[in-house]
Amino acid sequence: MANIKKGDLVQVISGAKPERGGDRGKQGKVLEVLSEQNRVIVEGVNYVTKHNRVGQTQRGTKTGGIETFEAPIHISNVAVVDPSTKKPTRVGRRVEEQTKDGVKRTVRVRYAKKSGKDL
Repeated sequence: MANIKKGDLVQVISGAKPERGGDRGKQGKVLEVLSEQNRVIVEGVNYVTKHNRVGQTQRGTKTGGIETFEAPIHISNVAVVDPSTKKPTRVGRRVEEQTKDGVKRTVRVRYAKKSGKDL
């Protein structure tokens, strides 16, 4: 099970400093988790430019040009942000009993290790 899920707020914890053109310290929401490659795509982080060849569609409109988009970043280079302190933290799991419609269930809940709050 991955500690980082789609929709989590994460912070980049390694890489070049912002004054050198890097993304360290930036926070963003996880758009996609690529679990096979151990990578995540974070909103507003690791922008790359791609040059596409100019072509024509069936209707005659032009395609191509320069587009920028977020590239994947390795999952070890980001940390989940604690919702109460807005700082990066480690994630733990605990088993809790929940009662729903009179039925008891055991569920695993993610929580921020330092504050103990649920994520």
